[in-house]
Amino acid sequence: MTATVDFATAADPFRRELLAHCYRMLGSLHDAEDLVQETYLRAWKAYGKFEGRSSVRTWLYRIATNVCLTALDGRTRRPLPFGLGTQGATETDPLTQDHEIPWLEPFPTDPAAIVTERESTRLAFVAALQHLPPRQRAVLILRDVLKLSAAETADELDMTVAAVNSALQRAHAQLKDLSEDEIVEPADAKQLLDRWVKAFEAKDIPAIIGMFAEDVIWEMPPYPQFYRGPDMVAWHLTNQCPSVPHGARMIATEANGQPAFGLYLRAEDGVFRPFNLQVVEASDRITRVSSFFDLSLFPKFGLPSTA
Repeated sequence: MTATVDFATAADPFRRELLAHCYRMLGSLHDAEDLVQETYLRAWKAYGKFEGRSSVRTWLYRIATNVCLTALDGRTRRPLPFGLGTQGATETDPLTQDHEIPWLEPFPTDPAAIVTERESTRLAFVAALQHLPPRQRAVLILRDVLKLSAAETADELDMTVAAVNSALQRAHAQLKDLSEDEIVEPADAKQLLDRWVKAFEAKDIPAIIGMFAEDVIWEMPPYPQFYRGPDMVAWHLTNQCPSVPHGARMIATEANGQPAFGLYLRAEDGVFRPFNLQVVEASDRITRVSSFFDLSLFPKFGLPSTA
């Protein structure tokens, strides 16, 4: 009993950050939760042999990283529709779901979370990580996100320092077009998002597209189709979105360090039920909306079953 209590006291404070770490590696909230459980099971079994040569936090990260690398063996990357390399959909393209693709999932960040977690779980950043081979991905996360030294990273991954430096250089080269700071939230973000909710609940298409950037992207996993530009998004919302004026409600939350909303549509019995989870990117205008149709995500984001 004492050993169990000692382990819980030493290890439990790191559960949340290990969840974010596994999410960055896997791109899946559901998989990350399972792998954190596996990490803690392995750590608990090995705790009696832990000699304290490193901190408990570093030891747990080593276990978690290796659990993730094992889980990634043979898996394909998790994309978002925009990252599939296809052209934006047009009026003639059928809207069909594809459940064979292991889609990238959103991550429920706490608004009070440290800046590092919020920035390093941005959808664009995690989506870009999925393009890296698993070991390069691990090196980049350990070095750039967790700020481990090359020597510490080498120890975590059983690599040489030279191999770590080479892997990091290759990872940076592949992600050279990505800047974690490219998403700059506007100073009047609350006003913009309040207008967004009001317009969307009213299905006021002109008001909605009036908030879009010219290169706005609208994507909806598990639909591989995405829409580019205000005109095409307006066409989609007018012709394919089942909501009606004042037939929707939105509840605010946060995903991947970005504003997000649970969207509820009114059913025939008058009850507003979950429809999708919107993650919104904005600068001075809305630049991207990623709507996730996995309704099992709602409770994980603290969203109620009805609105």
